[in-house]
Amino acid sequence: MKTMVTEMKKQILFLLIPAFLFVSCGKDFTSLSPKSQRNVASFYKSESDFRTAVNGAYDALQLNGTYGKNFVLMLEMRADNTENGGGASGLAASLEAIDKFNIVTTAEEIEQTWSDSYKGINRCNRIIDNIDNADFDQNKRDQYKGEALFIRSLLYYDMAVIFGNIPLKTDVTSTPNDKVNQVSADQIYSQIVGDLQTAIGLLPATYSGDNIGRATSWAAKSLLGKVQLTMGSKTDAATTLQDVVNNGPYSLLSDYANLWGPSNENNAESVFEVQFKAGGIGEGSAYTDMFTPLGTVGGVGGGNAPQQVTTDIHNSFENGDERFSVSINDTAATSTGWWVPKYASTPFGPLDAGNNWYVMRYADVLLMLAEAVGEPNGYQYINQVRDRAGLGPVSAAEPGTYAEKLLHERRVEFAFEGQRWPDLLRFGMAKQIMAAQLGTSQDQVHLLYPIPQREIDVAPDQMQQNSEFQ
Repeated sequence: MKTMVTEMKKQILFLLIPAFLFVSCGKDFTSLSPKSQRNVASFYKSESDFRTAVNGAYDALQLNGTYGKNFVLMLEMRADNTENGGGASGLAASLEAIDKFNIVTTAEEIEQTWSDSYKGINRCNRIIDNIDNADFDQNKRDQYKGEALFIRSLLYYDMAVIFGNIPLKTDVTSTPNDKVNQVSADQIYSQIVGDLQTAIGLLPATYSGDNIGRATSWAAKSLLGKVQLTMGSKTDAATTLQDVVNNGPYSLLSDYANLWGPSNENNAESVFEVQFKAGGIGEGSAYTDMFTPLGTVGGVGGGNAPQQVTTDIHNSFENGDERFSVSINDTAATSTGWWVPKYASTPFGPLDAGNNWYVMRYADVLLMLAEAVGEPNGYQYINQVRDRAGLGPVSAAEPGTYAEKLLHERRVEFAFEGQRWPDLLRFGMAKQIMAAQLGTSQDQVHLLYPIPQREIDVAPDQMQQNSEFQ
C-alpha cells in the first residue's frame, strides 16, 4: 500500500504544473477574482486533462491557507488543546492573536485562508462546469465529478465553520464583476448536503493501486453525516452514519499507536486523509515541525505555528488511557517542553515531512453516530473507542451528562487533530470552555473569525462583516 500511495502522490506532483497554469492564475485583490481563461477551451477535453485538474483540486488541500497550516491553527490552536508557543511579539504576534481571540480583520492568516480556500473551490467549479461536455469513459467522468464535489464540499464546510456567512460560488469566476453571493452558513451546509448526496452516487466505494487516498463514496457519506450533525439534523445523521458503520469498509486499528507516522497512512481506519510526501519536491507537510521538536527548523514549531500542549488537555486523559503517550510527550519538566508524538517523523528538510493529515477516520464516524443517536444506544459506540484505548466502558451510571462524556471522549481521541474547535461549536460549549481556559469573559470569545477586510472593501455593497467584528 505504501508504494501505491507514493505513486499516487507522484502523479499529483507531476500533473500539478499544468493544473496551476490553467486554473490558479488571477489577481490578488480578491480571492473571487477571475481566473485565467488561457487555453481553458482546449484543455478540458480528455481524461488526462481532467485527471490533471482533479489532482490540482486535491493540491488545494495542501496549501498553507487550508490543511497545510491555517486550518490547523484555526481549528486547533483556537481551542483549548494547544496554545501559541512562539511568544506574543514579532512574527508570532498574529498567532497569539488567534490563540487569544484578538485577531484583526487584516490578519495574513485569514486572508490566506480565504484566498487559498476559494482557489480550491474555483478549481473544483471548473471541473464540474466542464466535465459533462467531455467525451471519455462515463465511469471516469463520474469519478472526477464526484471528487470535485467532495473537495469543494470539504472546503466549504471548513470555511463555514471558520467564517460563518461566506460567498457561495458554484460556477467558475469569470469576470471581475461577478456578483458576490454572501449567504448564511446554513445555506452553505444545505449546498454541501446536496453536493455530497450527488457525489455519493458518483464516487467508487474503494480504490486500488495508485489511486488509494482519493475520495470514496464512503468518505462523502461520512462528511455528509458530519455536516448533518452540524446542521442539527441528528435523525438524518444517524441514518447516514449507521450505513457507514454497518456497510462501510472501515475498522478500528487494534493499537492506537499504529495510526501515526508516514508508514501507517491510508490504513483500515482512514476515511480521508490529505496526502503529503517528503523529499524536496514541494509535497511535504509541516506537522512534524509544528507539533514536535524533531523537525529541522529548531524546537517545537521553530517559528512555524508552534502548537504548545496545554496543561488542561494533559490532565484530561484518564489513568491507563493508552492514547496519552501517543498524544503527549511530557518528559520535559514544564509544559513548554511537552510535544505531540502523533506527528513524529524525520523530515527531509524544513516543513517537509511525509505525515498525512487525518480529515476523518472511523473512530470519528463511531463517535458522530453516538452523538446522532444519543443515549442510551450511543454508549455502545463510545465504548468501542474506549476499549481500543484500554479503558473500561462508560454508561449513564457515571457522573456527568451524556454530552459531557461524549465531548470528553472526542477530545482525547482526536487530540491535536483539528477536531476540537468544531466540536465545541457543535456542542454549544465554545464560549463557556474557552472563557474558563483564557480567564476572560464569554463576551470576549468569538465564535467566528472575521471576514478579511479586503473582501469587504472590494464589494462593500455585497459583503458584510461578521457581527462580532462590526
